[in-house]
Amino acid sequence: MEASSAPIVVIRDLSKSYRRGSQTIPVLSGINFDIAKGEFVALMGPSGSGKSTLLNLIAGIDSADQGSIRIAEVEITGLSESELARWRAGNVGFIFQFYNLIPVLTAYENVELPLLLTSLKRRERREHVEAVLSVVGLADRMDHYPSQLSGGQQQRVAIARAIVTDPEILVADEPTGDLDRASAEEILQLMDRLVQEFRKTVIMVTHDPRAAEKAHVIRHLEKGELSAT
Repeated sequence: MEASSAPIVVIRDLSKSYRRGSQTIPVLSGINFDIAKGEFVALMGPSGSGKSTLLNLIAGIDSADQGSIRIAEVEITGLSESELARWRAGNVGFIFQFYNLIPVLTAYENVELPLLLTSLKRRERREHVEAVLSVVGLADRMDHYPSQLSGGQQQRVAIARAIVTDPEILVADEPTGDLDRASAEEILQLMDRLVQEFRKTVIMVTHDPRAAEKAHVIRHLEKGELSAT
């Protein structure tokens, strides 16, 4: 299934800098970027180019100095911190390089965590968790702890946690960076399936050209400026 032509992410004139002592370090400069619903986008570029900063801005976990970000018709740059937190909880799924699973919780309990902030009853939470663990192929591992799972399996648990609230977009920061090639390929195929079958919009930061090849669109950041491949 191809991405819709209507953009779900609209970024205009976005700039971001950081303070380091008395210095101002520019990171992003005048970014304009549209992402269609159901699109798989890879952001590439050298270290320090602003890839993760852009991802964090889209996810609403950092704030811009200038410009606007509209996601699914919501202007997130105008939201307060509490409004942003509520918006993130329902609209963004996060996939990290090192999984960020809680070691003392089972796969099931890790995936259930985002649902504990909702009004769902226990039975409804169980239905959601079992459904997404089935999607990622780990229905038979739900009672295992992270230490009992391979790296690829841990990342699949993390993906299940990211999609359990049915978010609009998934943001993935080097999701295959800690995996061997076979496990990385499995994760990329799973992410592609989320796009093709479930109409998720995936925005992935990666240094790996093989990972980027799975994306529909590859955009490069260089010294804070965005260019197409």
